[in-house]
Amino acid sequence: MLFLMVLAGFFLGYPGQHPYLFWRDIPRLQDRTLPFLLPSPAPYPKNATGVYPGAEVTADGIVIEDVDSGVILYERNSSRPFAPASTTKILSALVALDIYTLDDVLTVKTLMNNGATMKLVPGERITVENLLYGTLIQSGNDAVYTLAENYPGGVEAFVASMNIKAKAINLEHSSFTNPVGFDDPNHKMTPIDLVRLAAVALTNKTIVKMVAIPQITVSDVTHTYFHPLVNVNQLLGKIPGVGGIKTGWTEEAGENLVTLVERNGLPAGRQGHRMIVVVLKSKDRFGDTTKLIDWVFGNYRWETFTQSTRE
Repeated sequence: MLFLMVLAGFFLGYPGQHPYLFWRDIPRLQDRTLPFLLPSPAPYPKNATGVYPGAEVTADGIVIEDVDSGVILYERNSSRPFAPASTTKILSALVALDIYTLDDVLTVKTLMNNGATMKLVPGERITVENLLYGTLIQSGNDAVYTLAENYPGGVEAFVASMNIKAKAINLEHSSFTNPVGFDDPNHKMTPIDLVRLAAVALTNKTIVKMVAIPQITVSDVTHTYFHPLVNVNQLLGKIPGVGGIKTGWTEEAGENLVTLVERNGLPAGRQGHRMIVVVLKSKDRFGDTTKLIDWVFGNYRWETFTQSTRE
């Protein structure tokens, strides 16, 4: 017993073991100067007027995100599942780019003729790059189906990869049954998940380039079949700063639109601000999106916080 008491006294008296002495002897973090500067936070958006959209915007589902700060500027039914229609093709393009290179040549097998198409021909051999143009610009169901059908394991494996990809990028309340965006009880997306998907797509230079193109003509590898493609997004070239991203429509979904807009905030000329605007089940997707863009830049200011440094 005496031995144990002596041993306990030794450890309690040893400065390295005594909690008070241990913390007392460590220099306080606030007394130290970091050898580098931390990156400055992105300008923070603030609604300067207290005005928010109302019934003049018809969409049932809305999310507007300031891309650089990650701040949600406005939301309406953001966690409610909707039929995403062809906005699905954003995810399909990401999955295709995970496995294919742009120069890979695929063969058109099953021809998907219903809905929007780029008018592919059975047996046509065409690059993945041109199929992605057809998918993202023309919203061609035949283009995205060809990407899926040539995927290792076929369409079923492609759809499985879509759901795996969705989990990996934190699309928490979305599920997919096809690569096209056809209506299905188990094919759903929430507006907030669609914003997350769009934000991931914006990190891919190929997608960013393609979704901003108003029109282009592509061909098969033998230059036998030519496909003029026209972007379905009517806001391109009409609304300043709009650079994509994807339209969607079915009878169940109504009018859907995912929009990237980059424009100077107010006061003008200081710094460009990127916004993702999602509208789902709208009666006028282009009109709704235009109103929402005008609302953002008419009511928000961006505050910049500077980092103070110690000499």
